[in-house]
Amino acid sequence: MHDIEPYYKWRNYYIASEDKLSPFYGTTYDEFKFTNKIYNYFIHPQWDKFGSQTLYGKVLFVDYHEQVAMIELIGEWNDSLYNDIMFLKRKVVNPLIDEGVSKFILFCEHVLNFHGDDNSYYEEWWDEIKDEGGYICFINTLQHVQQEMERAQIQYYTNLGADLEDLDWRRRLPQQVILQVENILNSQIKQLDY
Repeated sequence: MHDIEPYYKWRNYYIASEDKLSPFYGTTYDEFKFTNKIYNYFIHPQWDKFGSQTLYGKVLFVDYHEQVAMIELIGEWNDSLYNDIMFLKRKVVNPLIDEGVSKFILFCEHVLNFHGDDNSYYEEWWDEIKDEGGYICFINTLQHVQQEMERAQIQYYTNLGADLEDLDWRRRLPQQVILQVENILNSQIKQLDY
C-alpha cells in the first residue's frame, strides 16, 4: 500500500497545501518517512489524514468558481466502528462547503471496504448542497464496496454505480472530468424524465 500515491498529474492546476481556502493549507510532507498506517500497512506520505483511523484522502482539485472539489480516497471506509463519514464531513467537506463548494467528486477505487451505519451524515451533506445545484458522486467504487454503500442506503443522497463505475479519469484534465461526470448525471436525469 505504501506504493499507492495520490494522483499527482494535476499538480500544475491545483495543490491543496498551497490553497489558503483548503482544509490542508500549509501541510508539509516528508517524502522519506512513512508514518500513516491503515491497520498494519504504511501508506504513502502524500495522503492526508483527517481524523479517521482507516481512511485517508487527497483533495486533488478545487474550482471555487465552478463550485466543485475532487477528492481521492484510500483505505477502509468504516462508518460502523470509526464514524469515518463524520471525520470526512467535518474536516474536509464542511470547510469546502463554507467556501462555496457544492459539487463533490470522490474517486474511490482505492477504498477497499465500506462498513455502513447510519446514513444521516450523507443526508445532512446532501441537504446542505442540493439547493446550490450540488451533488456527491462516488467514482469507480469496487463492486462489493458499492453493494455495501447501497445496503447502508446512501444512494438516496449520493450518485454511484452505473456509468460512474468505469471512468478513465486519470487520462483527462480536471475540467474534462467535471464535464464528463455532469454529462452522466444529466443523462440519468433525462432518463428519469421519460
